[in-house]
Amino acid sequence: MPWRAFLPRSDSIRRGKALWIKTEWPGLFAAIAAFGASCQAHAATTAADQLYERTLMTSADARCRLFAPAVGSALDAARAQARGATLRSGATEAQVASLEARARAKAGSAPCNSRDLATAAQRVRQAFDGYSTMLRMTYPGDRATWQADRSVSATIPVWRLSQPSGFGRDRMMFGLSGRANQMLAVAAFADDARPYTARLVVRDTLRTQGPYLNARNARGLAANAAPRNASRVFGAETRETAPPTLLPTGSKAGLAFRFPSEAVDALSRLDPREAATIEFVFTSRTGVDQVRRAYVEVGDFAAGRAFLR
Repeated sequence: MPWRAFLPRSDSIRRGKALWIKTEWPGLFAAIAAFGASCQAHAATTAADQLYERTLMTSADARCRLFAPAVGSALDAARAQARGATLRSGATEAQVASLEARARAKAGSAPCNSRDLATAAQRVRQAFDGYSTMLRMTYPGDRATWQADRSVSATIPVWRLSQPSGFGRDRMMFGLSGRANQMLAVAAFADDARPYTARLVVRDTLRTQGPYLNARNARGLAANAAPRNASRVFGAETRETAPPTLLPTGSKAGLAFRFPSEAVDALSRLDPREAATIEFVFTSRTGVDQVRRAYVEVGDFAAGRAFLR
């Protein structure tokens, strides 16, 4: 079977097609049976299969150096995507964490010179060698899509991982740019307004037990954003005129706001179903700040970030 059949495409995952790489490692899927029994949806079991195996193999790779860096990164991106698909299928954070812990424990129990491990590793190489050379990937979510692009330019700023957003008449591109994968929000305002700063607001995973999804289908992405008292706020470190190559489609001018590297990690830890808020802050004649809010879906941000590596 050609390696493309094993590509970790999120749209195929949601249709329930099994893309995981079968191995003959004894007991490999023992934990999957217990996990799948607690999930009613077949899609959840399929995604859990993928998450278990990819977590197992990434853990074994970290200990035994099984793969070349490109293949290891491709496998890790697929693991992150399977994790997001498992959560979207209805599994809880606790179930996912338990499944990942069992996969890591299984990987830790196998000697690095194990014949079964060598067989599994060879099948991973066959499946992901081609995938590791791909330059672009699309990660569709429930409401929005991330576009990932491994190509970089030494002279022209480009998006490496990006998601567009519209808020009112204004437009924004958000994501990672450049060789350093800096997190940027690039906004164009229909009335040529100029905010003096921007803030990224994400759920604080240390102070909350899970995402706020009580009203997932209401009021768009705003319904999936955590309340302010349960969030972390990252202020923009810089503000500058946006390069034309980073502007939202159809915009002629805009501003680029760069957020600290900690914000990238914070977004990566969120549930794929929830949203992050970008606040653009303006001064007013009354001296009271005015705020315009844009939203991005977390989706497969972590998978796209791993793909870039």
